[in-house]
Amino acid sequence: MTDAVHVPVLRAEVVRFLAPKPGEIYVDGTVGLGGHATAILSAGADVRLIGIDRDPVALAHARENLAQFEDRVTLIHGNYRNLAGILSELGIAAIDGFLLDLGLSSLQLDTPDRGFSFRTDGPLDMRMDPTQGRSAADLVNEASVEEIARILRDYGEERFASRIARAIVAVRPIATTGELAAVVRRAIPRRFHERRIDPATRTFQALRIEVNDELRNLHDGLAAGFTVLNPGGIIVAISFHSLEDRIVKHFFRKLATPHYESLAPGPPRPAQAEILTKKPLRPSEQEISENPRARSAKLRACRKR
Repeated sequence: MTDAVHVPVLRAEVVRFLAPKPGEIYVDGTVGLGGHATAILSAGADVRLIGIDRDPVALAHARENLAQFEDRVTLIHGNYRNLAGILSELGIAAIDGFLLDLGLSSLQLDTPDRGFSFRTDGPLDMRMDPTQGRSAADLVNEASVEEIARILRDYGEERFASRIARAIVAVRPIATTGELAAVVRRAIPRRFHERRIDPATRTFQALRIEVNDELRNLHDGLAAGFTVLNPGGIIVAISFHSLEDRIVKHFFRKLATPHYESLAPGPPRPAQAEILTKKPLRPSEQEISENPRARSAKLRACRKR
């Protein structure tokens, strides 16, 4: 297997918030190539980590990159939204920290056959787990104009959603990332093309989110992670676009807000968590210069009470 290294975003900040201690158990729900996992395991002796990923290719690389930690790391091909079941099978009742890095890995972005990027032409796939579900090609070639427009509007916040959807349906079948990107660029009036952002960016984001059910996955995964946290345990989530960040922010706020039970009179139920990041943390200019893909990252963290 060729060497593959993913530069983990906000690595030092992740370790600072999780503060791994000997004997504690952490879950990296999006272990990828193991960059953050390496940092967590290196932070303290006897720290144990469960790494989960939907991508079997990334997981194979993670197994090589984390081999030095031997029996302190367990890698699982699965979905972090199923965390409770995964931990149950491992005989683990609770954990001390939960990390989600919601960005794509360099391996995924730079492999044309995966279909995540339009920078190089490749099959229009976009599945994080290429063994399951329908691909982006299935979606754009089978969905109605209305469904495609809804996806682009809801998940890409694309102002020309209907126009792009009609253009896609008019020329399909579409088989490759290059073909789709060209259709989108032609559909958007040239005067609205942005200098720094390719016109196809929002469409690709929206289709990827739909194909992988990313937003519902995130909501369910945050809930699953918080449920199995020990008191004092930490959740750290790194998002890369506004839809993800909004879900994380609202989830943490709800946990940190005392509330009244709708049918039970009396004092409010205490807050379940403490927000550790009043505002999301962003990468430094130095980190962005060294890793431009970190530019849009936002880190939020909370502690269970």
